[in-house]
Amino acid sequence: MIGLIYEILADKKWKHNDGIHVECVPGVSSLNSCSALVGSPLMTDFAVVSMSDLLVPWEIIVKRVEAAALGDYVTVIYNPASKKRIHQLRDTRDIFLKYRKPETPVAIVKGAFRESQKIVVTTLVNLLDYNDMLGMITTVIVGNSSTFNYNGLMINPRGYKSKYELVPETTKTVN
Repeated sequence: MIGLIYEILADKKWKHNDGIHVECVPGVSSLNSCSALVGSPLMTDFAVVSMSDLLVPWEIIVKRVEAAALGDYVTVIYNPASKKRIHQLRDTRDIFLKYRKPETPVAIVKGAFRESQKIVVTTLVNLLDYNDMLGMITTVIVGNSSTFNYNGLMINPRGYKSKYELVPETTKTVN
């Protein structure tokens, strides 16, 4: 919420070195904690979009989702659903299905690092099968065209295999 604080202070003509002391203490974002729980989906460029249309019109959110999907970004979705917001994630999934394969890996993380934590790695086409997990403490991570599922982990290759030999060839024996 530091953005709101700075916005209010700017309206009041606050000066950084002259006035009340403001300190922003960084924490671990849920996109980092959720990513750590499900593998390595954020190894390349990614986008973050909130489905909350309380302060941002839904039409703008749709444009952002479309841009993330078209740009092949791994996309982290905050606030995927609430009691009043039920169509947003469905609409978002439909936009992604225009640009991604149905089997694109998707992670759903509810209550990361809490006692109530639940994690599912599924596919884009099956995302809505887990409506019971969706809410304000849920983060959804949609993979890009390179992301794959390996033993329940979302892995997003960085591209090193195309440039470097990661595993040396076995030595040949000479007879």
